[in-house]
Amino acid sequence: MGIVNLTGDSYYSRSRCFGADGKTDTGAAMERIGLMLEEGADIIDIGACSTRPGAAVVDEAEEWRRLAPLMQILRKEFPHAAFSVDTFRAGIAERCFDSIGKFMVNDISAGEDDPAMLGTVGRLKLPYVAMHKRGTPETMQGLCEYSNVADEVAGYFVKFSEKAALHGIDDWILDPGFGFAKTVDQNYLLLKELDKFAVFGRKILVGVSRKSMIYRKFGITPEESLPQTQVLHFAALQKGADILRVHDAAEARRTVEIYRML
Repeated sequence: MGIVNLTGDSYYSRSRCFGADGKTDTGAAMERIGLMLEEGADIIDIGACSTRPGAAVVDEAEEWRRLAPLMQILRKEFPHAAFSVDTFRAGIAERCFDSIGKFMVNDISAGEDDPAMLGTVGRLKLPYVAMHKRGTPETMQGLCEYSNVADEVAGYFVKFSEKAALHGIDDWILDPGFGFAKTVDQNYLLLKELDKFAVFGRKILVGVSRKSMIYRKFGITPEESLPQTQVLHFAALQKGADILRVHDAAEARRTVEIYRML
């Protein structure tokens, strides 16, 4: 799953397709999408609201203002590509569905931040990524108390699976939420015990690409974090990951191919 950010403040600068004028750089976004598809991305994940720790969340009108120019041309330019939209808002999911038809909703809140989201996804029969987090991007890093992080995240998805069934969501993917209300050490413990989530019988999405669990640990920048990202990708595959959410499609594809050979 290749990342396209229609934001000016996402933590990895090269993923941003956003102009200095505060508008979506549609040309840059289309170029990035095309390149990642050529490099082997299976899904393109588009986000217009930064949710990194500490980020100020934009309102729904601004989120759609950033998405709309791209939504208007996606299907024409890439008619057979699979897309996901990184949003926690039901209204955005509705508008994207009206624009491009079926796509995957990638919701960092698993339906908690918008009470209408799960009902909307169930009604539209959209694939859905449910991610674990606590609080908001501004508060989450103060909410990292766990007795056992993997067990508590698993307990969260026991409850989510019941909500998904209640709303008619059959096709959902589990994302443990690396970097969201977890310390650096907790992220590594969570990855070490990723195979615990196999009991849910769902595809598992792992998003660790260039994250702070790497660059803070080693005192480097996101731009310097590609080699360690691939180490974590390989470890995630060994532990049962089905989808890698990545900034670097070509390198991730090579990692997947080596994993499969071994």
